[in-house]
Amino acid sequence: MSETFFDLHCHPSLKPYGRSFNEMPWGSNHADSRKKNSLWYYDRPNLFDRTIQLITGILKFTQSDCSALMYGNTRVVCAAMYPIERSFFANKTGTGKLSDLAGNFITGVGKPRVDYIQGIKNYWEDLLREYAFFEKLNNVPVSMDGRLCKYVLAKSFADMQSNLDDEQGDMNTIFIVLTIEGMHVLQTNFSETGTPDPYELTDHIAKLKQLDYPPFFVTLTHHFYNNLCGHAQSFAGAAGKGLNQSFGMNTGLTDAGKTVIRELLSKKNGKRIYIDIKHMSALTRKQYFEMLGKEFGNEAIPVIVSHGACNGLRSADDPVYDGKYATSKLMATDLNLYDNEILMVAETRGLFGLQLDERRIASALTLKNTKHSLSLNKIRHYRAELVWNQIEHILELLDRHNLFAWDCIAIGSDYDGIINPLNGYLTAETFVHLQSYVERYAFNYMNEQGKLLKTFNQLPASEIVHRIFMSNGINFLRKWFV
Repeated sequence: MSETFFDLHCHPSLKPYGRSFNEMPWGSNHADSRKKNSLWYYDRPNLFDRTIQLITGILKFTQSDCSALMYGNTRVVCAAMYPIERSFFANKTGTGKLSDLAGNFITGVGKPRVDYIQGIKNYWEDLLREYAFFEKLNNVPVSMDGRLCKYVLAKSFADMQSNLDDEQGDMNTIFIVLTIEGMHVLQTNFSETGTPDPYELTDHIAKLKQLDYPPFFVTLTHHFYNNLCGHAQSFAGAAGKGLNQSFGMNTGLTDAGKTVIRELLSKKNGKRIYIDIKHMSALTRKQYFEMLGKEFGNEAIPVIVSHGACNGLRSADDPVYDGKYATSKLMATDLNLYDNEILMVAETRGLFGLQLDERRIASALTLKNTKHSLSLNKIRHYRAELVWNQIEHILELLDRHNLFAWDCIAIGSDYDGIINPLNGYLTAETFVHLQSYVERYAFNYMNEQGKLLKTFNQLPASEIVHRIFMSNGINFLRKWFV
């Protein structure tokens, strides 16, 4: 079999689950891949879609549906369940037709789903329905181009390995590890200004752990305040002007948030659920690290960044550049990770998933100076450098601190997560091309600047990309997804 790929963070269910609200009962995952409410619905971008994406950054097509994953040989994914936050569809002009149209156009989930979210208070119910959406076709063979394919929900790495060992020669399988983005999902009567019921939080976390396929890790917060912790600003440009994230932004952990962290990481109420630090405010991340040291200091807990980028700065308290060439090319925002936080990922044997949203991985000046072309090969070459800049920064940072750099980096694409993907790499089908072009940058670097690295960091380019695009993710699951 040719090279296979791993994705630490994508949203295969966001659009098909949203479209399931177009008919009753809600949450029907159709076995017919021609239906838009199927996880297998294939919506490859056409010329019009590409043009809209280039001009506006808006995606009408799917990126990580199971068919695209299969075509792209992406066989292991961490799929994020995300009951969309109500505030996403309430822009600064209100919650009327403008919000409906903008929300529907940007996410492709359909107006009935937008209407539902605009009135939602019970996120817990919505989470369980999305979970059931995944379960409906779990381990169910689907015909695709004359071959039988399926996706399998995994309970643990051992469970996934067992399925790998038992796989039939004519059966192609995608392994899905469930995660959650945003712990607003624990609340049944959500209010932005309210105080969550601690008993409800504790009870729902216990119930999460009792699911047949409990989440491997969760993101504590997302785009808007959830009464648990502060979030970082994640919208800019037109979206930043239309969506108000200011309430609770950049604040720290609340008492409820600390309770949620303790319950998630506890082993007394079931299997530990790990915490993803993406979208936390810089203050929340600092307080989370302090909690790990004070309350879990004797336990091994990996720091996870499911879909992130580096900002090139030393720390939130000392925001200066320490790096070399690539550092100044990064986006210096506190949504992205500081150097001291990247060191935490490496030191705890965690994993950093590099996202493929060009608005996050490069500074405005870098994007402006990135070459353009009508040739797809050249486009892919130029855009792959933006990913390599992130890798190079992590490599040089860890090398300066005498740490092995090649076991903590993966791809966390955030496909179907309302992103503006790198031009030339629009869907999961393009992983093979991204890997190939990143390998070219790795080869050139390792044969020039790379000769100055510590000996243990001087790996062949082919091994580097294999680790980043597949084996680091699998080894991470092997160690922690138990």
